[in-house]
Amino acid sequence: MSSLCLSLSARPSIKNFIKIVSVSSYSTAATPPPKKTKFGGLKDEDRIFTNLYGRHDWRIKGSMARGDWYKTKEILLKGNDWIINEVKKSGLRGRGGAGFPTGLKMSFMSRPPDGRPKYLVVNADEGEPGTCKDREIMRHDPHKLIEGCLVAGRAMGACAAYIYIRGEFYNEASNLQISIREAYDAGFLGKNACGSGYAFDIYVHRGAGAYICGEETALIESLEGKQGKPRMKPPFPADVGVFGCPTTVNNVETIAVVPTICRRGGPWFASFGRERNSGTKLFCVSGHVNSPCTVEDEMSVPLKELIEKHAGGVIGGWDNLLAIIPGGSSVPLLPKSVCETVLMDFDALVSVQSGLGTAAVIVMNKQTDVVRAIARLIEFYKHESCGQCTPCREGVGWLSKIMNRFVTGNAKPDEIDMIFELSKQIEGHTICALGDAAAWPVQGLIRHFRPELERRMKEHESKKGAARAS
Repeated sequence: MSSLCLSLSARPSIKNFIKIVSVSSYSTAATPPPKKTKFGGLKDEDRIFTNLYGRHDWRIKGSMARGDWYKTKEILLKGNDWIINEVKKSGLRGRGGAGFPTGLKMSFMSRPPDGRPKYLVVNADEGEPGTCKDREIMRHDPHKLIEGCLVAGRAMGACAAYIYIRGEFYNEASNLQISIREAYDAGFLGKNACGSGYAFDIYVHRGAGAYICGEETALIESLEGKQGKPRMKPPFPADVGVFGCPTTVNNVETIAVVPTICRRGGPWFASFGRERNSGTKLFCVSGHVNSPCTVEDEMSVPLKELIEKHAGGVIGGWDNLLAIIPGGSSVPLLPKSVCETVLMDFDALVSVQSGLGTAAVIVMNKQTDVVRAIARLIEFYKHESCGQCTPCREGVGWLSKIMNRFVTGNAKPDEIDMIFELSKQIEGHTICALGDAAAWPVQGLIRHFRPELERRMKEHESKKGAARAS
């Protein structure tokens, strides 16, 4: 009997046992999950754009079979605050280049009504050289964008969406218009969208091919039938936008992913990529690669893996790589040494003095005349400048003239610092970002390829000396 009493007393009491279990479970729950260190290799079940290559039916029947328009009514009935909060939880940042937090941008529209209608404007004027992602969405997965317009419009309290599409995108505009008609016929758009009691319309407006109309306020001016010239800000479009009403302008890809975020949850989307750089992303890889492509992968995927895995590698092998423009023609190029380890996201590319931009990767191997390539880009920006701001109108013309001389080496070494200073006088001194877009490629060239410029100048000078001697 005494031994039994001893054994019972030696055991912990029920109260102590509960205390031990609760403390141990609490300590386990309090430990945060380890941070991801490896990115890329997106699984097929996590892809948002399931018909990127046009292998399936792009019309409404095929889209619904792939999961579009699923429980859209339920999403709309949850209300604008719920949608905005899900987008904020997802960490989605604008996919058009600037990378502004989308949920925050949507919340600017959720103000008390003042009698004016609100509008959503979708920027489908994909004019950035090297960029070819939005056209794939509109051509092969248009219902993703249309459903995205409806859900995002509901979040902002908008009564209509205007899709401003580049004039050259004839087939894309045609598919988009057919898909909008199908959505109206199915009751997904109109006075009682998806049976939710919410009225919403979508209109397609075709542009006329001006690169400057990719800037949101120039786009609004063009939409109103005026010259496509950027407006001074403030007032911002969220206060005075299209037709003088509150407006939000978003990129095609940004809007197209919103319904999937609402269906699968913001934390699901945030689980991809690094912190502040979350989600999946469409990357366009072109230039000197064996298989140019547009591919959806996880944010923060290593640049080298993106090229080797999806684009078949650099022509001539990785050792034949000269430089890469990682985010469309307007961001500074990166030399091979940086491309070895850099990740494809906003913060990683800013840290190496470049940018993600539209994630249009332009690969240049050692057979490229890099000086001539940058000179050609500057010529493009000179042609596309609207001429409204003096630093851009005059400065980009000067950049173009000097760069054309740099191609042949007909310049003095002092002019390298002079053109760099000129680019700094353009950058940040214009109404819109076209001035920055023209300045950055020149800055990147000088930062990483100054010896090449000096070599050309020396070679040109020696040729002139030999010609004089003969």
